[in-house]
Amino acid sequence: MKSALEIKPDISYKSAGKFEETRFEKIHNEIFKNSVEASVIVAQEIAQLIRSKQEKGKSCVLGLATGSSPIKVYEELVRMHREEGLSFSNVITFNLDEYYPMTKENNQSYHYFMHQHLFNHIDINPDNVNIPDGTVHIDELNQYCIDYEMNIKNAGGLDFQLLGIGRTGHVGFNEPGSHINSGTRIITLDHITRVDASSDFNGIDNVPKRAITMGVSTILRSKRIVLMAWGQNKADIIKRTIQGDISSEVPATFLQNHPNATFVLDQSAASELTRFKTPWLVGECIWNQELKSKAIVWLCQKTKQSILKLTDRDYNNNGMSDLLAQEGSAYDLNINMFNVLQHTITGWPGGKPNTDDSHRPERANPAKKRVILFSPHPDDDVISMGGTFSKLIKQGHDVHVVYQTSGNIAVTDDEALKFAEVAKDFIGEAGSGINFKSVIEFLNSKSENQIDSLEVRKLKGLIRRRESYAATRYIGLKDENTHFLDLPFYETGQVKKNPLGPEDIAIVKDIIAQIKPHQVFAAGDLADPHGTHEVCLNAIFAAMKELKPEKYMDDCWLWLYRGAWHEWDIHEIDMAVPLSPSEVLLKRHAILYHQSQKDRVMFQGNDSREFWVRAEDRNKNTAILYDELGLAEYEAIEAFKRFDY
Repeated sequence: MKSALEIKPDISYKSAGKFEETRFEKIHNEIFKNSVEASVIVAQEIAQLIRSKQEKGKSCVLGLATGSSPIKVYEELVRMHREEGLSFSNVITFNLDEYYPMTKENNQSYHYFMHQHLFNHIDINPDNVNIPDGTVHIDELNQYCIDYEMNIKNAGGLDFQLLGIGRTGHVGFNEPGSHINSGTRIITLDHITRVDASSDFNGIDNVPKRAITMGVSTILRSKRIVLMAWGQNKADIIKRTIQGDISSEVPATFLQNHPNATFVLDQSAASELTRFKTPWLVGECIWNQELKSKAIVWLCQKTKQSILKLTDRDYNNNGMSDLLAQEGSAYDLNINMFNVLQHTITGWPGGKPNTDDSHRPERANPAKKRVILFSPHPDDDVISMGGTFSKLIKQGHDVHVVYQTSGNIAVTDDEALKFAEVAKDFIGEAGSGINFKSVIEFLNSKSENQIDSLEVRKLKGLIRRRESYAATRYIGLKDENTHFLDLPFYETGQVKKNPLGPEDIAIVKDIIAQIKPHQVFAAGDLADPHGTHEVCLNAIFAAMKELKPEKYMDDCWLWLYRGAWHEWDIHEIDMAVPLSPSEVLLKRHAILYHQSQKDRVMFQGNDSREFWVRAEDRNKNTAILYDELGLAEYEAIEAFKRFDY
């Protein structure tokens, strides 16, 4: 059957033929602008398969995955069921894996996940749903796994297998060391896998150490395989899987031998592939300014030379002879690139008054700008741009910080209990709107999977709020310029949030309309483990798009910051704001006012450092990179990219 995955990747070079484009790559892959677009295409292929089987009076056997990667696929399948009449009456499903031990009722179980995201919303026969049972007695587990394999075989085998991929290269829970002939079995989870799951379980100590998983051979017997990967965190393992040698150390590489497998990636997950990272090593390029900048920075790092020291030979020996021929000489290329980077550097992030701004990243006028600094959580502002935040205030701009979510889910129960006990001892039960005795009783008796009560969530939100006030006061911001939106999508009391809704967008739209900013700073760092940054950014995009006809929006520029999870690459930076040693220290102290997020970071992702450490290291590393390229030497640099909304 013809695959529905036929959209061409959005690339900035001309293919020099199939061999040149794919000589580094050993698995067919398709790259999309974002995960939403890609997920819709995958869902369409699944729906097409289901309908074609229905027309023939046959069952459609699907292998399904869990985790964040397939969620939008399931959302689209549910939409097609509700709005287009897609029936699942002929569908039989087999899930890849389940934690062990794990009850079906546990909200971290994959049984719970699948029903929450898919099965509760479609017309599938419950008898046709097969998910590994995490409650099977250990003595019976071997036979149970054999039976699971036989059930797949008796159903006619898997017509379609949906996969995600872990940072260890696991598919299902086939961790490094898994054999190509492995079948369904119990397996010990890799430490990295447990670290990645730790935020879901409120700490690694609560993550199960074992799981039941389909084997590599079970997956490879599928007639069609689609593996999905989103985000920068998956880029390295995707490169190893697609371009590396087949090895049990990266079990996903076994898919290289499958005759009908496709990797579906967003641009971030594909970013380390050779044809995206260094396309000049693959074939002829269309040399726009962004690609030139990327290539020259790469060449400097490869040759360990500053920009102005690069020679014609350096360009010719590293796949850039066509760029050299186009531009004329290394001297011209080097000078132009040096000037591009030099013009990104400014100590005036709001623009420098009464100065020629033709080569500056920001406008000189108006001299005093209205600025909105959007912060997804109540600490992203100081973590990602605390130094720039301080400069904007000191340079006389009307700065407003807007916290988009309460951040309550990231406050530990122990931290909340401490505050509740202090408050109860100090003020008793009156005057706060919170019954602290009730809160203390709830937290002391809270079960493993119990959702926080409204009062507990309110207390945790207040903890984050008061920490934010302390940090912004330290930076120098007036309290009346600090705003808390508490966007509804976040307020579920769980790690899983609701989709972005019209109410969220309307709230963001109102604050923009109220302030009428000349500058908007927003988090473009989309690698946080549970996607809150992405939802918050999409709310800003949607709100600004709706407001675009307003006259004041003609003068509004949108700047995206990073730093909490990773940093902009040098060639992506449009504004680089240097920080002095004292400004670095000021930023550190502002971050440390968020005491509930110190020491026990609940949602740290794959970076074990505290946020103040990782932010400081990234800022200092950006400064080092500028220095190594031959520009001025600074203590640290915060980086921004301008976005045309």
